[in-house]
Order: sequence, then structure tokens, then C-alpha cells
Amino acid sequence: MQPHKTTLAQVAIEKSDEALKVGYANLDISLTVSQNRAYYAVFYIVTALAYLDDFIPLIKSHHKLMGKFNKYYIHENKIFDKSLSKVYKSLILNRETADYSLVAKIEKETVVKSLESTEDFIKAVKSYILQRLNEEKDRQE
Repeated sequence: MQPHKTTLAQVAIEKSDEALKVGYANLDISLTVSQNRAYYAVFYIVTALAYLDDFIPLIKSHHKLMGKFNKYYIHENKIFDKSLSKVYKSLILNRETADYSLVAKIEKETVVKSLESTEDFIKAVKSYILQRLNEEKDRQE
């Protein structure tokens, strides 16, 4: 793993953590912002994986990143539980509705569930990433 990949992965983790905090902080201000930040917290943590495994040049859209995550980490290598695929799909659809629909009503309960699911997703993926980063650090020492 090249050093710049690890740095980019670490920055993506920080962005993920920040997005989740902003999502919770906006629950009483803007449900649209909270839903958006829930999705982006997952997007950033998956982006960290993509940096580590050289997927970034291949990814041209949010849906393609989700597809690569599902294919590589869930189906082919069984690194993560299939439930994460459902969380990811739900978050991307909820974010698109929140961001682009002018008539959809966003329910606070739905957004809270999204944030909680996001938190579980991030815990699972972040743990795996940190393990890989630590292994890489040990190899370099």
C-alpha cells in the first residue's frame, strides 16, 4: 500500500466521523441535512476502503461505489455482513429523496433510524480499515 493511500483513507475516515456528527447535530434544524450527512458518512467510509484497494479511479458515481462495495466486500470476499448492503442502499435512496424530491415528506423517525444504521455501518467498516492501516504500519516499521 502506498503511503498516500493510507493518508487519503485516514482523511476519508475523519470526513465520515464529521458527517455523522453533523447529521446528529442537525436533527432539530434540518432533516434533509441530517439525512444527507448520514449517507455521506457511509460514502466517506467506503471511499476510505476504495483508496486502500485502488478502486477510486474506477468509480464514476455513487451507485457504482456502492456496487463495488457490495461486490467486493460482501459477495466475493465476505468481509462484511450482507446487512450492510441493505443499509447502504437504504441510505442512498433516502438521501436522494431528501435532496431531490420537492414533495416527499421526511420523517424524523426515518432520519434517526438512518443515523443509527449509519453508526453501525461505520463501526464495522472503520474497525476493518483501522486493522488494515495498523498492519500496514507494522510492515513499514
